[in-house]
Amino acid sequence: MKRMATVLGVIAASAAAPTLADVFETYESLTEGALGGAFSLNGVHYHSANAVNGVNVDGDPFGPTDLGNTLIIENATLFYNDFPAYGSPINSLTFGSAWVPGDNLSIGVLASVLMDLDEPGAAASLDLAFYENGPWGGIQYYLDAVDNGVVVATDTFTISDLGGRDNATFRTLTVSAPHFDQLHLYAELNGTYTNPRGMIDNLSVTAVPEPASTGLMGLAAALLIRRRR
Repeated sequence: MKRMATVLGVIAASAAAPTLADVFETYESLTEGALGGAFSLNGVHYHSANAVNGVNVDGDPFGPTDLGNTLIIENATLFYNDFPAYGSPINSLTFGSAWVPGDNLSIGVLASVLMDLDEPGAAASLDLAFYENGPWGGIQYYLDAVDNGVVVATDTFTISDLGGRDNATFRTLTVSAPHFDQLHLYAELNGTYTNPRGMIDNLSVTAVPEPASTGLMGLAAALLIRRRR
């Protein structure tokens, strides 16, 4: 009886659903500067920044290369000084075509960026720095969880439109679903891509648990039947 219980305990531990490696990315392992149009880090492939058609906040249209498609690591020390609850000092990921070397920073243009996951996710979040009010008020930011090309979860907010001078701030966006293989962060105005400023940090992805081994579970069931006899 004792030996049987021990065997069943080992089988149960082996058959439990282990999780794959989770992602928590702060970009601190990278050096400030341009990373090009795509890069991979810690199980996430970033690409297609601003590669969309849309309308500027002033009403003029833009194409897939007009806003700048470069992924940029920005030393955002001054932003962290003002917003200590944002991200993890000192690096952030921003987008567009330019950055400011050193402690000062530029929050780049962010109309759209895709993040492909090496392993499927069940939940994700990120901190997003941006400008509110001024010309940006009314723009909606979205974080979509996408599974095989289908949106399975979305978090969104509308940028404040209180008028006057624009000012920097940040929000946390969070999504969850049983399974997704891509994240899409983007901005729209009246249903069309547009070009606010955006910078991200603390990308977190919780991996989907691996399925339990049916072979081990079958063996456990057989042992239980034998024990009852």
